[in-house]
Amino acid sequence: MSFTESLPTLNACLNGTATVLLTAGFICIKTGRERAHRACMLSAFSVSVIFLFFYVLHKWLVQGVHTPFEGEGAWRSFYYAMLASHIFLAMLIVPLILTTLTLAIRGQRERHRAWARWTFPIWYYVSVTGVLVYCFLYLWW
Repeated sequence: MSFTESLPTLNACLNGTATVLLTAGFICIKTGRERAHRACMLSAFSVSVIFLFFYVLHKWLVQGVHTPFEGEGAWRSFYYAMLASHIFLAMLIVPLILTTLTLAIRGQRERHRAWARWTFPIWYYVSVTGVLVYCFLYLWW
């Protein structure tokens, strides 16, 4: 397998890692472990930045080639609905993450918390559906 061919798997692993870190960060803040929450969320952000680099690199190396989905019927409809929501929310999440992270770094707790109530579920959804898109394209069909 070439480097280019291995990038989708790497990206799915990075998305999966981000999902685990987001889950841990959520549990940490809900149980009052703020320092651990901060470490998890900064790690999730870092992993997501690395993912974005390799995702863009993959699209550049294969010149934006679209991987067709081979499923049929209801699975095809489900996949494309999930993909459309994933793409839309993936574009939306970048400024949300940056704003939420900036507020946390600046110590603006209440504003950070208010933004995080929107940012977290969207980021989580994008992360999980990123792994699912990979599974639909490369593992299940």
